[in-house]
Amino acid sequence: MVHFEQSELLKRLPEQFFASLVGKTQALKREGHDVINLGQGNPDQPTPDNVVKALQNAAGNPIHHKYSPFRGFSFLKEAVATFYEREYGVTLDQETEVAVLFGTKTGLVEISQCYLNPGDTALLPDPGYPDYLSGIALANAKPSFFPLLEKNHFLPNYDEMSEEALDLAKLMFLNYPNNPTSATATREFFDETVEVAKRRNICVVHDFAYGAIGFDGQKPTSFLESEGAKEVGIETYTLSKTYNMAGWRVGFAVGNHSVIESLNVIQDHLYVSLFGAVQEAAAEALLGDQSAVDELVTTYETRRDALVKAAKSIGWEVTAPKGTFFAWFKVPEGYSSEQFAELLLREAHVVVAPGSGFGETGEGYVRIGLLDEPERLEEAMKRIGQLGVF
Repeated sequence: MVHFEQSELLKRLPEQFFASLVGKTQALKREGHDVINLGQGNPDQPTPDNVVKALQNAAGNPIHHKYSPFRGFSFLKEAVATFYEREYGVTLDQETEVAVLFGTKTGLVEISQCYLNPGDTALLPDPGYPDYLSGIALANAKPSFFPLLEKNHFLPNYDEMSEEALDLAKLMFLNYPNNPTSATATREFFDETVEVAKRRNICVVHDFAYGAIGFDGQKPTSFLESEGAKEVGIETYTLSKTYNMAGWRVGFAVGNHSVIESLNVIQDHLYVSLFGAVQEAAAEALLGDQSAVDELVTTYETRRDALVKAAKSIGWEVTAPKGTFFAWFKVPEGYSSEQFAELLLREAHVVVAPGSGFGETGEGYVRIGLLDEPERLEEAMKRIGQLGVF
């Protein structure tokens, strides 16, 4: 068998940190153990019925058996514009300020290839979503990390960021509600971000994946709600979390028309748009009955409350998440993030994601998904409590 050498581009790609965690989890399950997997980021609820029916009906339409328009159907982009006006009071030009994406992960990788040349700098949150690094690696550019610290409510402090990094940066990635810290951002923070970006000529990429999931009656804020935001950046939105459509691979980017055009150009060369029936279903999700979204947020909030109460009952001093379907808990003294996650997996058969997998500043924490029923979350905390580490 001939071994063909990979390109330097592929060799630059970061290792998928959580692949080994998945492997260990599957091995325990094969051995017959009852594993409570709270380490994943995969929604566990079904897609709303009206969305599924829209797909089923649209799949029979012969127009969708042909290639879709390269940049997506106008009806989906119109639905996106209507959604943003309804939810955030943001006006969008559907043809120049909306790009259809094959899931937002695709767009978050592509944006670096659109704007970064070899050696250029992008600003990344630490801890943060690991796949931001993938696009930077593909562009042969350099990441510059800024810490998300508890003392700053897990928001970047621009006054403490490196002047050199700010001057060099072409892109800055943000993500609120935040994965993994579950922190939320304020309108005032986004206003400040716009001013910093204007002053430094930085393109802001706000990953709004968890935009629908805020707790205690607080609706998460869109970056585009800030005056001037469209002048300096874009926001990406996925239907995966809001509508439990993770497997459907559909999302969109909105905002600065030149950035939207760049995303469209790169996708012109990579794809021939999404299956039209999926686009019809996505439009139904955005424009149809939204009661399933309200129910979903209530479900996650109920799970959050159960998890936090159970954690405190075993002596784990934790802070309740404000958004997303994750909790970000400190590990007990004497353990690193990986050591603690390994202990829980091996001894309690509970899977959590070590914070170090999201960046150096994530050390000392674990990420726990609210992706099981309250009873299972309580059982997980009971098992952890029996280890006697608190």
